[in-house]
Amino acid sequence: MPGSHLPLMEEGMARWPFGPPNAGIALDFEGAPPSLDELRALVEERWKALPRLTQTLVAPGVGRTGPAWWTGRHRWARRDGHSPAEQVGGADDTLREAVGRWFHTPFPAGRPPWSLHLLPGSTEGEFSLLFRMHHSLLDGRSLTTLLRALLDDGLPLDGPSSQAVPGPRRRTARPGPAAGGAPGLLTAGRAVPLPHRGAREPAYTVVRLRADVLKAAREAVRVGEAGSARPASTNEVFLATVSGVLRSCLSASPSAGSGQVWLSVPVDERPDDCGEFLGNAFANVRVPAPVALADPTARLAACTGLLTTVTRPRRASERLVEGTLGAVPGATLALAGGKIFAPAYAPAACSYVHLRERGRTLAGRTLRHLTIVPMVPPTDTVTFALGGCSPGHTLSVATNSGSQDAVLLAEAFLDELTVLARGTG
Repeated sequence: MPGSHLPLMEEGMARWPFGPPNAGIALDFEGAPPSLDELRALVEERWKALPRLTQTLVAPGVGRTGPAWWTGRHRWARRDGHSPAEQVGGADDTLREAVGRWFHTPFPAGRPPWSLHLLPGSTEGEFSLLFRMHHSLLDGRSLTTLLRALLDDGLPLDGPSSQAVPGPRRRTARPGPAAGGAPGLLTAGRAVPLPHRGAREPAYTVVRLRADVLKAAREAVRVGEAGSARPASTNEVFLATVSGVLRSCLSASPSAGSGQVWLSVPVDERPDDCGEFLGNAFANVRVPAPVALADPTARLAACTGLLTTVTRPRRASERLVEGTLGAVPGATLALAGGKIFAPAYAPAACSYVHLRERGRTLAGRTLRHLTIVPMVPPTDTVTFALGGCSPGHTLSVATNSGSQDAVLLAEAFLDELTVLARGTG
């Protein structure tokens, strides 16, 4: 709520130690770009009733010493009368240039920490919409809710629904039988050495997935009883392919040690009646990466049913722990940061965002791709982000271990996916 302190998850992102906690989504369209006035009018019509988009982030103060350091918390403040259309602009940057410039620059104080940019496409007759935000403001589900509303079949979003904070009932992760139970909160695993090629700096790259290859990879394993078996889901293929990439990294470094390799996966916690809530309502869940299995189809089988969700009331113990840790965020993050940001905790994060739109056009222009821009990941870890819409899927890879690492890991992902699609070991 405006004026309230940030919950622990958002406070942690506001204190992100690896760079500005900026993230976003780009939508690529085919057709002549709309004018800025046309885009601003659409944003004003569809987003004008959303209080979340008019808030500013207020820091707890620069000093953070003594008791203030232990209890200081960011908070949201109202900015009444602010129009969402004021946050819309244009630029001649490509997506790669925009990521290199805007996503490593903090948002100015006193303004809502988000922006929507109209960018030219890679060829004539194409353009992109890039939504950039401070991750404490919104999560991936919020972004797809906002962007879906701009499409031709979208409707203006409802202010009260956007503030319907998930309460006692949450969708929570329930690891499948193959997971063997969730790890302890601070349980460490096995770090995976990344390529470390090039200058040590943040790196980001994007590749398109061929629809026929992804479809064949899904068919590599069928799930369920005979006669009603389904192909593996796109998310299951995603986790299995990332596991194959990590296995190849371990094979290139035999002295990497032993132990379970964990994947960090964000899980949306919204129950069905809070689907339009704007904010952060997700939990990072760790699942085992089957890196010990040499056969790609065996890895996919191990990932099927690996992560399911169930809607249930939050336990009293969960509320107590969240409240206690959130009351002293500085101390909590200082004590836990050395564990939860370590490569052995989760060497890779896997985020899948799918735009389940009712339409496929923006003012008559056809949607072609959805591309995710994740935050700069913890040191010596990698984030794989899969963006999907009806026409196809796009993979983004972000690292900070070397300027060439993102490209090398993206190429390894395409190779692993191709091998899985062929059904060979």
